[in-house]
Amino acid sequence: MRTKLVAGNWKMHGRREMVASLVPTLVSRLPQGPEVAVCVPFVYLSDTQAAIGGARLQLGAQDVSECEDGAFTGEISAGMLNEMGCRYVIVGHSERRARHAESSQRVAEKAAAALRAGMTPIVCVGETREERLSGRTATVIAAQLAPVLALGASLVERLVIAYEPVWAIGTGLSASVAEAAEVHADIRAALAKVSAAAAKTVRILYGGSVKPETAPALFAVDDIDGGLIGGAALDAEAFLAICNAAVVV
Repeated sequence: MRTKLVAGNWKMHGRREMVASLVPTLVSRLPQGPEVAVCVPFVYLSDTQAAIGGARLQLGAQDVSECEDGAFTGEISAGMLNEMGCRYVIVGHSERRARHAESSQRVAEKAAAALRAGMTPIVCVGETREERLSGRTATVIAAQLAPVLALGASLVERLVIAYEPVWAIGTGLSASVAEAAEVHADIRAALAKVSAAAAKTVRILYGGSVKPETAPALFAVDDIDGGLIGGAALDAEAFLAICNAAVVV
């Protein structure tokens, strides 16, 4: 059975006082069972790592360079993140794809860089509302995944995929359980074409305005292995409620 993963994406939110209050609350009340991570802004990685201490809460970053080292002003390498204690790093978030014109090929290169450094990339895919309404969801997801799956079985088997419909991110809207289940099943089928092990072991998360009241039904779907949580991750009570929804009874 795949261990559920709930990862909070703080995006460009928070201050030091938030780290000092939110992280210890999470640490003290983490449920048994699911794996939980917080992906925080680069400047708060050190503070967050210190607040986590030796607890089970995992540290993650929100982006990584595909380059190992060099003259890349403003970039952060996978080796640097690994040195800071990061286990996870988000790559290919729709906000990065849209605002920074990140191609799916570059996303795959970032995922490979994270894997080489010993971290687990959370590879984000998702369609816009226009793409869904025009019936292109499956085509869009397949195109976004193709360069990642082309990395080969040995790497693909070590990553996490997050399905985040763009139209549901920060809008208060969420895919229905049936809509999410269909896309997750398609992703699982694509993984099976890479290797049977990938289809069995790779965790696929759902993200897009997940709330405490919607999480239980989503997490009950066989192919949904947890969530990538945005706004609710900034509120300890809401985030913990979502984590508790990932507890396998």
